Amino acid sequence: MTAFFLTVTAVIVILHFLAIMPRMMHKPDKRPFQGVFYAHRGLHDNESDAPENSMKAFQKAVEYGYGIELDVQLSKDKIPVIFHDFTLKRVCGREGKVSDYTYEELQGFSLYGSEEKIPKLEDFLLMVNGKVPLIVELKVEWTDLSLCPLADGILGGYHGVYCIESFNPLALIWYRKNRNEVMRGQLSDAFLQEEGVKGILYFALEHMLLNFLTKPDFIAYNHKYYWTLSRQICKKLYRNLAVAWTIKSQKDLNARRKDFDLFIFDSFIPEK
Repeated sequence: MTAFFLTVTAVIVILHFLAIMPRMMHKPDKRPFQGVFYAHRGLHDNESDAPENSMKAFQKAVEYGYGIELDVQLSKDKIPVIFHDFTLKRVCGREGKVSDYTYEELQGFSLYGSEEKIPKLEDFLLMVNGKVPLIVELKVEWTDLSLCPLADGILGGYHGVYCIESFNPLALIWYRKNRNEVMRGQLSDAFLQEEGVKGILYFALEHMLLNFLTKPDFIAYNHKYYWTLSRQICKKLYRNLAVAWTIKSQKDLNARRKDFDLFIFDSFIPEK
């Protein structure tokens, strides 16, 4: 009986290591992304004239030499725009979702009461023009992958340094199949602890059990849960790039320097 349980345990451990294994061969070069901090949704302040995911916040990040993390989703007329929430209420004070409005209709809304509008991905890329590296989060809701080819059609013509990331593993699978040369990252969190959500999918995402399908080049994880076992195995054993989100103080940044390689920040200016 003891031998049986030892065998079962060994099989489970091996399957776990295989399930969470990231991309190990033919990996894209991570060096262009290193050595900079990444401004979360631009170098923003939602009580200023440069709110989150605004062109002004992005311009400030470029001026300071920070990389940029941004969020992309589709308008009703299938134009990739930069906006975090699927709904407009928090940022624009309007009802409905981004996908309920055309791009022109979205231009009638203001970001946090400022003069800033929801930007096009295309216009953003023209402004950055390769000056700083980009982490592009694809906001893929459930199984609708229409964003992936449309965003990639624009990003594919961009000559600067960029990578993509998503909470939705289907987006990473699309990139693995169609654009394997693009650096891709799995966003994750301690969902069962942080948000109280339940279900096998969130369990799998929290513990990165779908890596065998997505083969990510990096894991972007909530920095508060740096100790998560699967995340540590990916970093320490598989040498997978580890990205921390979202650092909101110099104290937290200093505390997590040994646990992550890249840092997405907001609400303070990191000491260089």
